[in-house]
Amino acid sequence: MWRKRCFLIKNAINSGSDAYISADIKYHEFFDAESKILIADTGHFENEQFTPEIFYDLIQKKFTTFAPYLSKVITNPVNYF
Repeated sequence: MWRKRCFLIKNAINSGSDAYISADIKYHEFFDAESKILIADTGHFENEQFTPEIFYDLIQKKFTTFAPYLSKVITNPVNYF
């Protein structure tokens, strides 16, 4: 399965990008970088923790008759010690 997504890293390298940012890089995908590009694997929760407010504001502005609700529930299953 991981081979199916590797083209994204290769496309980033071929386009001349300096970095490839993702929230879900598999172990073997790091080898595809071949020291040609910086890979940042930020994690799902860490990468998405600031987006709810952005989407809330966009929805509120674009759909004035819609009442969005911004949940305060934290769903990060990873614990740091």
